[in-house]
Amino acid sequence: MEWLDWQPVRGSDVTLSDQLVAWVQQALHLRYRGGSRLPSVRRLAQSAGVSPHTVVAAYDKLMALGLVESRPGSGFFVRVRSSGRLRSESLHVEKNEPRKIDVNWMLNSFMGQSDSAGIPRQWLDNDMILAALRQVSRSAGSNLLGYGHSHGYRPLRQHIAGQLEDSGIQADPDTQLVLCSGVTQALDLLLRHWLRPGDAVVVEDPAWYLLFARLAVVDVRVFSVPRRADGPDLAVLEQLAREHRPRLVILNTVVHNPTGFSLSPAAAHSILTLAQTWDFHIIEDDTYSELHASPACRLAQLDQLNRVTLVGGYSKVMAAGLRVAYMAAAPELLQALVNLKMLAGLTSPELGERVIHRVLVDGAYRKHLDRLRRHTDRDRHRTLEQLAHLGLAPDAPPQAGMFVWVDTGVDTESLVRALGRPGHLLVPGALFCPQQQLSTYMRINVSLGDDGLFWQDFARCLINAQQSSSPALSEVAL
Repeated sequence: MEWLDWQPVRGSDVTLSDQLVAWVQQALHLRYRGGSRLPSVRRLAQSAGVSPHTVVAAYDKLMALGLVESRPGSGFFVRVRSSGRLRSESLHVEKNEPRKIDVNWMLNSFMGQSDSAGIPRQWLDNDMILAALRQVSRSAGSNLLGYGHSHGYRPLRQHIAGQLEDSGIQADPDTQLVLCSGVTQALDLLLRHWLRPGDAVVVEDPAWYLLFARLAVVDVRVFSVPRRADGPDLAVLEQLAREHRPRLVILNTVVHNPTGFSLSPAAAHSILTLAQTWDFHIIEDDTYSELHASPACRLAQLDQLNRVTLVGGYSKVMAAGLRVAYMAAAPELLQALVNLKMLAGLTSPELGERVIHRVLVDGAYRKHLDRLRRHTDRDRHRTLEQLAHLGLAPDAPPQAGMFVWVDTGVDTESLVRALGRPGHLLVPGALFCPQQQLSTYMRINVSLGDDGLFWQDFARCLINAQQSSSPALSEVAL
């Protein structure tokens, strides 16, 4: 390939400058070494029959990619890259198997994978997100160049306030709602506000594993309450409240992760009575509630944001990269949380908030949720059938959501290692335990329900694990 061989393709969806960038990248890969001189802007433009502005735009992109450099008075040259960088790009680095599958390893291992979110990408609506992004790019103008509002994009807050009102929760968009960069940031801000070293906190067992790692950083006393199908074990919760006077109780009430359970009205009333009696605040994690088709019981609805702060978001059901979440809280508490948010990272990115708002108001979101629920319901049923064939069943059937929480009867960290699939699709039960103890429970993503090869591997590894741990265990038929 010679520099002047490039000829643009007219009428293509790819811009002429991007075509030139791709052509130069290919030429660099096949032939040209560092230090080689590129044709002048004028010469290449004349040869290809394009505007000099097209070539300048392409050369600017190549410089931004670190492939080309400009030498004043001399022109453009292929950038000479260090041997160390070249070696690092050419070497294939194998991922070492961790000594222990812990929270930090989990977070680092699944980021960037094609199925890094709980919901598979093929179930999400890429066209819906891209259409919203295009509309925002046309309408936002220069508004995206500023910091944005401390509470987040106001039209989105107004829309969320309307959605909460439909659920029976009154939240003023200006004094009781703040947007955050994902539910993780929201929880982090709440923990910073409420907790000091040595404080007592009650969490569910099982519960979302990242929460335990974050609490360890705060250096608090963590106590766990068993999660039942209708909510936390109330007798244990009352005992913990009486003995340890927790400052916070953190509950995932609707479509609980990892069990798929949801809170009953009777349990909700009892929890709020305990909160009043023993003077603790509640963080209500609402992350997966959109997957619950029928009206769900929320503590925030009964409490009206007095002792309850509601945390919800959209990343799980729209796009993992759109880190947009909200907190609904009492006005005085909310202002303190806004102050913490600004100190920690200033405003949250308005671009993502505008995109989420556009999706919500354009009307396609409700149909998208209906499709997601059909996917999850169908595959959850298939996953339960596959488990039943192996003689396994959850303690109670999950009511909704992406996950099945099941007792396998064997150490699930060893089982996950044997399967060679540690990640969000299979997570050993120890991670969901506040004490991170070995567990026979496992969280299985229901998107595996139709994966015949997986279930063959799972059955084989399960039988091997059962025979290794207890030869008396009866074999499970493949």
